Amino acid sequence: MEHLVGYAKRDLPFPEDTDDLTEWNQAAISWCVEVNGTEHSEICAIPEIRLETERELLRGLPLARPRIGRAVLRKVDKLATIRVASVRYSVPFRLVGERVEAVTYDGQVRIYTLDGELVAQHSQLAAGEASVLDEHYPTPRKAPSRGPRARSDVEKTFLEMGEAAEAFITAGAAAGMTMLPREISRIVTELIPAYGPDTVAKALQRAVRFGRFRADDIASILAIGPAVPETVEPGEQVIVDLPSVEVRSLDAYRIGGLT
Repeated sequence: MEHLVGYAKRDLPFPEDTDDLTEWNQAAISWCVEVNGTEHSEICAIPEIRLETERELLRGLPLARPRIGRAVLRKVDKLATIRVASVRYSVPFRLVGERVEAVTYDGQVRIYTLDGELVAQHSQLAAGEASVLDEHYPTPRKAPSRGPRARSDVEKTFLEMGEAAEAFITAGAAAGMTMLPREISRIVTELIPAYGPDTVAKALQRAVRFGRFRADDIASILAIGPAVPETVEPGEQVIVDLPSVEVRSLDAYRIGGLT
């Protein structure tokens, strides 16, 4: 096979006085039938029969061009990732425990099954980094969440009020309140003993809604008390219970008995 063109030029019969491609092809077919049906001196077998024997061992040619790049075989771990050059890359979760081929080329890492199916593609990263895609897993990844942590007894008491206290700290920090620890200390030492944690927690919720993060703001909300409703529907009448005051009769304004 190394000198197939030479064999054709030397041994293939050429039809005379014709340029008809059909006749040339027919002559080539006849020649192939003749030589493939004759025992070969090197293999001591008839090529036509040997081909049928070897056909069961042959595989089809790939449909696409061969992959270019540095290829390595890896086994998918329990986290549905593989490690290539000290970088973790995710693959579909269904491939856990299977062997895959990772090809690195032109800043991309392409991952194939051993059957040639492209199952994942990542941008090449530096050593120690990781590329994990949510679509490779059956359930979405939980968003990272880290609530405020108490660093003192005062902060611990404040955070015991629950979500309202956490929202107050988060919103206050986002608003740029640099003196938030001092305000929290005043709320814990002055307002919670006076009004109770449940009432203060409700006041914190209202303060967050209006962007007020000082202890004086919380005190003002607590001073109003439950008179102002949290929410009202559009057009709904708001009824506020006014504080009671001393009432005097008109007789108190009489001078010398004159009206």
